[in-house]
Amino acid sequence: ATHQRHRTVWALVNGGPESGIHKSTDGGETWRELTEGLPPEDKGKISLAVSPQKPDVVYATIELAGRTGGSWRSTNGGETWTKTSDYTSGGTGPHYYQEIWADPHRFDVLYQANVRLGRTQDGGLTWDEVESPWKHVDNHAVAFHPTDPDFLLVGCDGGLYRSYDYGKTFQFCANLPLTQFYKLSLDNDYPFYNVVGGTQDNNTQYGPSRTNNESGIRNSDWRTTIGGDGHDCAIDPEDPNIIYCESQQGFLRRYDRATGESIDVRPQPAEGEEGLRYNWDSPILISPHSHTRLYFGSKKLHRSDDRGDSWTTISPDLSRGRDRFKLPLMERIWSIDALWDLSAMSWYGNITSISESPLQEDLIYVGTDDGLIHVTEDAGRNWRKIESIYGVGEFAFVNDVKADLHDADTVYAVLDHHKTGDFRAYVMKSPDRGHTWTPMTGNLPDRHIVWRIVQDHVKPDLFFIGTEFGLFFTIDGGKQWTKLTGNVPTIPFRDLEIQKRENDLVGASFGRGFFVLDDYTPLRSVSNELLTENEFVLFPARKSLLYVPARPLGREKGSQGDAFFTAANPPFGAIFTYYLRDDLKTRRQARHDKEARVKKAGGDNAYPGFDALKKEEREEDPAIVFTITDAAGQVVNRVTGETSAGFHRVAWNLRYAPPTTGESSGPLAAPGTYTVRAAKRVDDRAAPLGEPQTFEVVAVGKPSLPPQDRREALGFQIRAGRLLSTVVGANGKLQEALNQLEEIKTAIREASRANIGLVDEARKLELELLDARDLLTGDTTLTNRKQTAPPSIVQRARNAVSGSLKSTHGPTKTHRREFTIARQQYQSLAPKLTRMLEVDLVALRKKLDEAGVPWTSGRRVPKLKQ
Repeated sequence: ATHQRHRTVWALVNGGPESGIHKSTDGGETWRELTEGLPPEDKGKISLAVSPQKPDVVYATIELAGRTGGSWRSTNGGETWTKTSDYTSGGTGPHYYQEIWADPHRFDVLYQANVRLGRTQDGGLTWDEVESPWKHVDNHAVAFHPTDPDFLLVGCDGGLYRSYDYGKTFQFCANLPLTQFYKLSLDNDYPFYNVVGGTQDNNTQYGPSRTNNESGIRNSDWRTTIGGDGHDCAIDPEDPNIIYCESQQGFLRRYDRATGESIDVRPQPAEGEEGLRYNWDSPILISPHSHTRLYFGSKKLHRSDDRGDSWTTISPDLSRGRDRFKLPLMERIWSIDALWDLSAMSWYGNITSISESPLQEDLIYVGTDDGLIHVTEDAGRNWRKIESIYGVGEFAFVNDVKADLHDADTVYAVLDHHKTGDFRAYVMKSPDRGHTWTPMTGNLPDRHIVWRIVQDHVKPDLFFIGTEFGLFFTIDGGKQWTKLTGNVPTIPFRDLEIQKRENDLVGASFGRGFFVLDDYTPLRSVSNELLTENEFVLFPARKSLLYVPARPLGREKGSQGDAFFTAANPPFGAIFTYYLRDDLKTRRQARHDKEARVKKAGGDNAYPGFDALKKEEREEDPAIVFTITDAAGQVVNRVTGETSAGFHRVAWNLRYAPPTTGESSGPLAAPGTYTVRAAKRVDDRAAPLGEPQTFEVVAVGKPSLPPQDRREALGFQIRAGRLLSTVVGANGKLQEALNQLEEIKTAIREASRANIGLVDEARKLELELLDARDLLTGDTTLTNRKQTAPPSIVQRARNAVSGSLKSTHGPTKTHRREFTIARQQYQSLAPKLTRMLEVDLVALRKKLDEAGVPWTSGRRVPKLKQ
């Protein structure tokens, strides 16, 4: 235990007597230290670069105590050194900056990572800033073009920038999602909730979880609420305009979304009280019992009942109160003049996590950075300290503490001891308000730091955790954990939160922005028995929001170019989640699988026979088909899903099937209750799958003009669709007849025994059909010469259908008039068309048969003459 305490990190001592520059000339087999011309005192971080033009020229930047130091240069491979300047990384210190790069195109040109990128053009004698006022600061990486000496790539806290003019101006690469988020919070805005998150050196950022347009979520949909390194944050659950945001070390502000203004609401020490110690990421909590009550942690717990306008301190110092300058680091206590690096680190001894039971008001848990958990059951009048948890390092950092959502006596803690070299996952549960604890790490991997835990608000044993390497969930209270891998990179997730209305899980990643798992409700019913005993499971579908996606850019990215960044919205419409236990396979796939097993076992593959091969050739691919019906049981549409084993989602776009082949979509469904049923089609046979599910379609958005009665409008659109289907079908039949008549005329002319007079009869019918086609689809004599012509029947019918498909308003009077005109014109034309196609053309075909004209399309199957 003593050794463990000595290894614990309370602060950063960034160097010591063992720091130095060493050289190997045998590929690393042996090393010797280089000292000639280098400072003799203890050194901190050292960066090295070798000249690409003259390899014997080596450059170094060296940190010394008190943030002094500078740059050194050697012309003989490091054997002797000369100090060139006192230039240092400055800012938050070498622990954050200091790296150097040698320009491959220009001798003695170096770049140094710094708050503002430094550059020397004389080997380190003088340094200049290479920055634009519109480029982000805090630089960390530089890369060069292989042939263009003026091209630079610079990576910094703001992302990636490129310069084409040797650093005079910089262009931001806006299509890389690289933001490092510490914490997040979600609001209850409707219809789409919003996300706010505190970032590493990129302010606190706020934006939508999805948008109502086809472009998705654009950079322009996001805004900055406050500056600095953003950290913990919270949104008023009843008023999404009120957002609490924090920059590093407790600088808390209340932001008003309606005005864009923010005000300082940081607690201040009482008169005569010493300053408050805040964590780099101080915790803030909105009480689950009052949306105007806040808790905020320094070394003490503070409470506000008026949204931060005033504060009451409700605890003493809840840390261990130890002076880190008196504590051992690296096996010893260091001089006050050592290479301490404290300026961009937390104070030591402060609150890191706060939770209030949603079931019992004033039951509050607090965790600290020095391994303590405190409990109060009376709003802070009395506190009980938990100094150690069996199996967890004594001074482990409390990353998270959470009161159970279903049991007032249960609490969870996530702890982190990696600064001692202990990277194990610590997820602990107490059933008695912290008196006793048991681990719930189950099968979590070794060396897996856990940052956050959240509990489902419906199923008590369903939990999610964010770790250093991704996201995990458990359905059995931590006995078995499963990693969530769908589109999630291996990256730290520092925070998680559940949007309870939507049942969405939102994760704040440290380096790739936010991730959303939409509607995780299927996990509430998942079990090994469910997945092994059922061939197919169709899970309940949540409410589907009915609107028409906007097109602000005309198309997804408009004409903004390939670099224009958008994050995809979740699929529009009703989302159906299903599980398929086994792949659906064709006969050929099943045979190949069987043959592969036989081959692996060393056996002979049996010849299937030509009858089996014929069936394979004629078989259609398997399909999963979802049929959507309305409340009256009428089929609205069908969609198909994946046929491979596993979990899948498929979306219905809330529209009826297109009225004709080739149309993009049908009319929008009306709000109401719908049912979805699943079936499989394998080997040309259909069979139902799973249980049907009902779901609601709900209209959202308030248009400027009052919409028409949705069901009446839908009825009109369906009738108009039927008319369009009819006239398009009639035109198809008419065109088919014209094609047949062209074939008939050729056959008559080429037949030796045919009555050539039949050509005139065919031609007469052809001209009548062409006149009908002009009415049905338009006068091409005029339109082909860019002249105006009377609208055709098909055109008017299509106007009646498609004119209102992209709006929830309903058809206009013009659409209704177009429908009326098209219907009347077709009713007038239909008898003539029927006579031509079903009487005159049939009679002509009969004459062709009697005259022995060779067979042409549309005629009956020829009979063999004796």
